[in-house]
Amino acid sequence: MQTSASQTYEENRRIAACLREAAQRLADQGANPYRVAAYRASAGTVEALDLDIRTLFESGGVDALGTLPEIGTGVAQAIAELLVTGRWRQLDRLCGDAVRTSAFEAVPGIGHALALRIHDLLHIDTLEELERAARNGQLETISGVGPRRAAGIRTALDDVLSRRRRWQGHVQDAGPGTEPPVELLLYIDRLYRNKAAAGVLPTLAHRRLNVDGYVPSPVMHMTKGGWHFTALCLLAAMRTPEASRPTDWVSLYFYDAGQREHQRTVFTETVGSLIGKRIVRGREQECRVYYAG
Repeated sequence: MQTSASQTYEENRRIAACLREAAQRLADQGANPYRVAAYRASAGTVEALDLDIRTLFESGGVDALGTLPEIGTGVAQAIAELLVTGRWRQLDRLCGDAVRTSAFEAVPGIGHALALRIHDLLHIDTLEELERAARNGQLETISGVGPRRAAGIRTALDDVLSRRRRWQGHVQDAGPGTEPPVELLLYIDRLYRNKAAAGVLPTLAHRRLNVDGYVPSPVMHMTKGGWHFTALCLLAAMRTPEASRPTDWVSLYFYDAGQREHQRTVFTETVGSLIGKRIVRGREQECRVYYAG
């Protein structure tokens, strides 16, 4: 199925270049050499294919991509995302492109400011949670979102989720063992914040130099407990009121052995019995047990 580089299809070459760029960014930021090598090996596979990778995806989906040598489930999903949307969110993050880091901004009708308000006021992070909020009326409690705008967002969200399911394939539902334990997430959060405060972490270098208003976020990559972690603070790269606390909202991205991506946000609770404690959004009950322990 593979041949010389001279016969490489143009789209294959573009995707291979994205995988290599991700590998180089990870290497520059001190990530685990295994992750770096995995992306470089995947790039070599894609570039050497003797067929158009889009044709393979259209005929067999993510599963077909995953049958290629050196292509695990996570990389197959990344390739599919590039084919479906033309972008790869993980690479955007590694390149410091904060404008595209919120999944909500992929939905037409949701701009940068509204995405931040939704995150902050509804305490949600995923498109599935946004879909529920759009259907149960919660979204209309946000300033600037009336019935007409909410209806438009619902329609656009249906399209975005449909396209995303094409590149995600069959994703295992979250459950015990499919994410790191909450104590490990809080440990990574604590380590990241301490190192960021000490000024010893590399920062995300934007693709374009001298971007107006861009404040580079510290980034930390590490491997622990069988997971590869990337920790960064999206608000540090945004000139917002919340950015005055540059590491208060920490985004944790974690990857299993197949490079499948998961994400959680850690923040400081401001109300209730856990006020002042660091909380993993979406796993609040586990945090209560952890702090009670």
